[in-house]
Amino acid sequence: MSSYVNPVYPHYMADPFVLRHEGQYFAYGTAPGSSDGRQFPVLQSADLVHWTHAGWALEPVPGADHYWAPEVAFRDGTFYLYYSAQGIGGNDHQLRVATSSTPTGLFRDSGSLLAPNDLFTIDAHPFQDANGQWYLFYSRDFLTLDGDQRVGTGIVVDRLLDMTTLAGDPQMVVRPHADWQLFRAGRPIYGGVYDWHTIEGAALRVHNGRYYCFYSGGAWELENYGVSYVVAQHPLGPYERPTDETTQVLKTVAGHVMGPGHNSFVASPDDQETFIVYHAWDAARTMRRMCIDRFVWEAGSPKVIGPTWTPQPAPGSKK
Repeated sequence: MSSYVNPVYPHYMADPFVLRHEGQYFAYGTAPGSSDGRQFPVLQSADLVHWTHAGWALEPVPGADHYWAPEVAFRDGTFYLYYSAQGIGGNDHQLRVATSSTPTGLFRDSGSLLAPNDLFTIDAHPFQDANGQWYLFYSRDFLTLDGDQRVGTGIVVDRLLDMTTLAGDPQMVVRPHADWQLFRAGRPIYGGVYDWHTIEGAALRVHNGRYYCFYSGGAWELENYGVSYVVAQHPLGPYERPTDETTQVLKTVAGHVMGPGHNSFVASPDDQETFIVYHAWDAARTMRRMCIDRFVWEAGSPKVIGPTWTPQPAPGSKK
């Protein structure tokens, strides 16, 4: 039986998103850009285990000095790359869209600013429902205390009128509400000082007619970073937390895996299994690298067989 060991790619590959297209897998991630300013490495694989560098996805955008968290959707012959960029017009991170006729690019920015009224937006996740309607899940900041919801970054969802235009009516998905989601205590931001909590990195799965929004919470560079979820009957919500408030499907395993999170999902080559794709720190905490593990449903609840650091059956080889 063939096997793999995490990480499946040895270089920097944070916030990994994997697109399956015409029998091939394409991975996009956050990493230092190329020498000519192009952004987001593109990896290609036939089996989810052996990856080769296939170039850089995005043509640089004038004024941008940081780029985060790419995800790609395919519709009617065009590939749409959703990402956030900082520095354009002196603004903080804002969501944008670039397009290409091929999955490897080069993607060129469309000029569309998706949520222009928000001061900070990141981690766009396009999702197409079974009826064909597209939605965009993304993260934005909240400065109010509402019930047990805390100040910090949370996730909302809006309808896409077309692939580059939001309806402008975002609905709440989930805000920080638990101690493990602390990003930084006493953080100076927006003219105040807050115990800042973070929820980011939305990824959708549909199971038995219910919509599961998985998210990453905590401090991306620390041990508390991990993955949990909320559930709804419709993509626009309302979303409910699992009964067990401590539920996390991915979390740090001391001495082996640190800060696993910001995931996507993809089917195995034989379509018999689902894999969660995520990043985790190396032992020296010098880079976040791409990992994969099996994702299953047990008694109606989601479960990750991981995070793993020892040899595992390769996708499609576990019958």
